[in-house]
Order: sequence, then structure tokens, then C-alpha cells
Amino acid sequence: MATAAEAQAMRHAVALAARGIGRTSPNPAVGCVILDVGGRVVGEGWHQRAGGPHAEVHALRAAGERARGGTALVTLEPCDHTGRTGPCSQALIAAGIARVHYAVADPTAQAAGGAATLAAAGVEVDAGLLAEEAEAVNEPWLTSMRRGRPFVLWKFAATLDGRSAAADGTSRWITSPESRADVHRLRAEADAVVVGSGTLRADDPQLAVRGREDATQPLRVVVDTRATIKPGARVLDDAAPTLIAVAEDAGIGHLPRRPGVETVRLPRAETGLRIPALLAELHDRGVRSVLLEGGPTLAGAFLAAGVVDKVVGYLAPVLLGAGPAALAGAGITTIAQALRLETADVTRLGPDLRVTAIPVAPTPLAEEN
Repeated sequence: MATAAEAQAMRHAVALAARGIGRTSPNPAVGCVILDVGGRVVGEGWHQRAGGPHAEVHALRAAGERARGGTALVTLEPCDHTGRTGPCSQALIAAGIARVHYAVADPTAQAAGGAATLAAAGVEVDAGLLAEEAEAVNEPWLTSMRRGRPFVLWKFAATLDGRSAAADGTSRWITSPESRADVHRLRAEADAVVVGSGTLRADDPQLAVRGREDATQPLRVVVDTRATIKPGARVLDDAAPTLIAVAEDAGIGHLPRRPGVETVRLPRAETGLRIPALLAELHDRGVRSVLLEGGPTLAGAFLAAGVVDKVVGYLAPVLLGAGPAALAGAGITTIAQALRLETADVTRLGPDLRVTAIPVAPTPLAEEN
């Protein structure tokens, strides 16, 4: 049973882990706090970037000799393998840590086993302290590791009557500056931002993060089955890397060939590209989290494939009466097929509402879309 001081320390470790969101991929965001034998905080740290020291190493360096006989509170089971850095399990043993609390078990075959190694060395090990809070901070990475594909967050903006644009196609701006700034937060936290060719033609988005200091730019992914992207599209600028996903039989001779812009061929679905193949390609490239920004047809394809893990909708107090809906082609033809969501959060952003919801049962509704 954890003490009050240990629970407080783990809560702080979770907050430390959150500082690494958007910067550590393909690694997880992890926080660690070291208590000395008297229960006082003597070291803390978080994983700051892939390839850099892990959270435990930062915390142990800060604690020094005061860590001996103390307790480590870690948001994820200490790793037990040597990659670009050494195993954290061995670092904790070498520092003389007597007790380790970790919140969530490492789901990967490569890095798991740290708890067993610690226990074999005589370290007291306990799991599950503040597991729910730690899971929330590391949700994209944990989902990716457990499902073998990137975590997918679908973001959309709509009027109260569900329109993503007016009848003439104009959509700037439906939502407020506050909502648009929050979208840049989502981009900064994601490894990749995905849009379809329809959105590219209609809005010519840049998809880079703006207004976030020291943000790591996500990979911009354009799902462009027939390779219709124009050479002057803003998504092809040098603000961030870009991947253009086209069909295996698409002509690509006109596509740009320069540093920062790549093209990948993927198999076709009945309409568009096979979404599982796209996610497999991104996962192989180290992408652990995807921000799906649309448009409605591509969002429908992702939902039909059963791969949307979270939905964030920005709802503006605006009515249009006509125009494209925020979602199309999801394979839903009757109310019995409706994808039910569980509301996780509702937050006011200026005049808008941001609604965060989780699909109750992310089961494919159609074979492909």
C-alpha cells in the first residue's frame, strides 16, 4: 500500500510526464520522482526527447547518493532493454533504490520485464498506483503499442446544425480564435496530421503548428488517391515534412521530389485508399499518434474501418442550414448502426464548445470505405 507521500509523488510524476507529450515519439512520455529514505523528494525528471535519457535517469542524476535506500515513483514500468540508452531497471538497481512504484505496465515485448528484473535484485516492486491518470497522459503511445497501429484522434469543427462549411464551400471561420489555437495544441501533441485531397483542394491548409513555442512539427500526411495535389499547395512548403499517400496505380511523375516531401503507394479500397494500410505505413515510420483533420469523406473512411480512438468536436454557435456535413460515408445507413460515443469532457473555448468523446465500441462498420 502506497503512503500519502508516495501517492503525491506519483501524481507529480504524471504531471512531469505530460511535459514530454509531442516530443518523445516513438517513445512514451514518462515521469519519475525519487524519494529518499525519509520520504522527501530528492530527484525528479521526465523523458524529454527520443534518444535522450529516460525519466528515471534524469531523476537519479538529480538525487545522487540520496537515492540509496529510497523509493522511485515512475509512470511506466522501467524499461529492461538497451536501445539508444541503457535499461532503467539496471540504473535503479545500481543507484540502490529499495522500492519502486510504477503506474502502468509496459505493453511492449522489447522493453517489458523491468519489474521482474527489479524484483529479482531484491527491490520491492508495486504496480498500479494512479494507473488511470498515468494511462491518460500516455494514451496515444499505449494505444499504439497495444493495437499495433497509431492512436487516431479525429478533430472536426462544425456549426450547431452540423455543417463544416457553407453551401458555397466557404468555412473560414466557423469557430473562434480560441478553438483554432487549441487545434494547434492538438497538432503539437501529434506525430502526424492527416487530411484528404478534398480538404486540400477546398482549404489549401498548411497543417503546421503555429503559435506554440518549441513545438515539434508533425508529419503532414495527404491522402491523395489519384495524386491530384498541386505543386504550389501550402502543405508542400518547408514548415514541416510531408508524406503524400497515393494509389499503387497513380501517376506520380508530376509530384515534387525534394527533401522533406515523400510519396508512398498504398492499395486501393472500394473508394480511396485502404485505411489499415495507411496506418501500418505510418506505424512503420514511427508514428504513434495521428490527428485526423478531415475532411468528412476521409473521416467516414476512418470510422468505417473502426480505427478512430477519440473524437474532438469544436461546435460553434452558428447556423448555416445548408452545406457539407462534418461526416460522410461512414457506412452507417440506419439508426441501429449509429456509432455511440461516451462524452469524456465538455469545455468552453470562447463562444464555442469543445466536446471530447470516446467511441463506445470501435468495431468496423464496413469492410472498407
